Amino acid sequence: MERPSESWNGHVRSGALAGPEATAGRALPAEPARRRGGGCGRCLRKHCLVILTVAGVLLGVALGAAVRGARLSRAQVAALAFPGELLLRMLRMVILPLVVCSLVSGAASLDTRALGKLGGIAVAYFMGTTLVASALAVALAFIVRPGAGAQALNTNALGLADALPTSKETVDSFLDLARNLFPSNLVVAAFRTYATDYKMIVRNISIGNVTFEKIPIGTEIEGMNILGLVLFALILGVALKKLGPEGEDLIRFFNSFNEATMVLVSWIMWYVPIGITFLVGSKIVEMEDIVLLVTSLGKYIFASILGHVIHGGIILPLVYFAFTRKNPFSFLLGLITPLATAFATCSSSATLPSMIKCIEENNGVDKRISRFILPIGATVNMDGAAIFQCVAAVFIAQLNNVDLNAGQIFTILVTATAASVGAAGVPAGGVLTIAIILEAIGLPTNDLSLILAVDWIVDRTTTVVNVEGDALGAGILHYLNQKEMKAKEQELNEVNVEAIPNCKSEGETSPLVTHRNQVPTPASTAEPESKESVL
Repeated sequence: MERPSESWNGHVRSGALAGPEATAGRALPAEPARRRGGGCGRCLRKHCLVILTVAGVLLGVALGAAVRGARLSRAQVAALAFPGELLLRMLRMVILPLVVCSLVSGAASLDTRALGKLGGIAVAYFMGTTLVASALAVALAFIVRPGAGAQALNTNALGLADALPTSKETVDSFLDLARNLFPSNLVVAAFRTYATDYKMIVRNISIGNVTFEKIPIGTEIEGMNILGLVLFALILGVALKKLGPEGEDLIRFFNSFNEATMVLVSWIMWYVPIGITFLVGSKIVEMEDIVLLVTSLGKYIFASILGHVIHGGIILPLVYFAFTRKNPFSFLLGLITPLATAFATCSSSATLPSMIKCIEENNGVDKRISRFILPIGATVNMDGAAIFQCVAAVFIAQLNNVDLNAGQIFTILVTATAASVGAAGVPAGGVLTIAIILEAIGLPTNDLSLILAVDWIVDRTTTVVNVEGDALGAGILHYLNQKEMKAKEQELNEVNVEAIPNCKSEGETSPLVTHRNQVPTPASTAEPESKESVL
């Protein structure tokens, strides 16, 4: 038996064996290296956009630090920020069709019971995490005491003394929120928002006595009324679902429109690294006196960012793990691109297109879930904003030597949670909400210029936490939906298995179980002899 093997080996050694076997035998030592090289290439191609986005952020920091010493004029800084401005304009361009079409198609694809259940879970998650974020921020503010060393800061040195937002009554703020839920004109709601302004009227003039009365006046300000558009899109989707076959054509139209918008988003995503580079670089160049800000408001910046790190790095991942029993950081790893976009643009709304694309493609979240929850979350869920608003409220109270009592602390928590619902998903949108909190607890709004001075720093981590909360909420809802579907399938299988023994007598089976008419196959109708021949 040894000779044939020897002759076989001899043939192999002498080259008598020709063909793929010999080639494969000679190429075996190089295969692991080739596989490793192919694996690295596939990994780079898969994560190319993520790598470019992170590199864009780092390159923007280096660009800003290098150009900062050149003392650029305002026109030159505007020219430097132009590529980043184009990115913001492109992202904002697709917000309106993306929000409306995704919510209409998402609401129409779910039945009313599932829609109500998912909506209830989403609202409970959003309100619960926002309330926890507010409580964390108040606790950190009392521990760090950011207002203890900020009394010496001169607001005129920052050039923001005239940049204060107009103070608004707390009642009028919540009334405006309700008014914006029901816009009087959908076309106007695409680019304008209702806001209450005030007019002072002299009522009584006498010798040495003048009485003024502040009268509220309704005005329209620049900015998309995304809250009203979200509500309208949800109701329209439910109405189209109720129409049945008559509404299918319009549902298909919105689905096609939504898919076309996502194609546009995928094209825009390849411009994100370039835009982020110039956005970050121009912001670093625009900084006037960062030493003054850090020395005077360093404790406030530290308390806000620490709250964002704790909430975004510990609390939200723990909530995700508690529901899904999965690693939250592997989930967040697929969202590096939208998180970097949020850091650079400081806008939850501008991050929405890339978030929807990445959460569906990288994390496998169902389209019906992501396109239903994420637009609502970008409008309603503002965990990061609630943190910095509560820290800012306690900071201003400490700045004015005001000791907050338990009632005022409770008012801060409730007002920050409720006011964050209507906060605009644009840069510096949360600063206006701080005025509502200060009015609710009876503090002056003059010190808001200090918050505006460092808002460009804090707003970046704020937006990252906002969009992270939206993404983890979508992941939780996707898991719960998949779990419920598997439970229903298992229950249906068990019912079918239990009904099989009773198939001979229909009267003994449950009326809820429907037996399928079994079509006789040729094998079952054949004779025993034919069966044996076939076998």
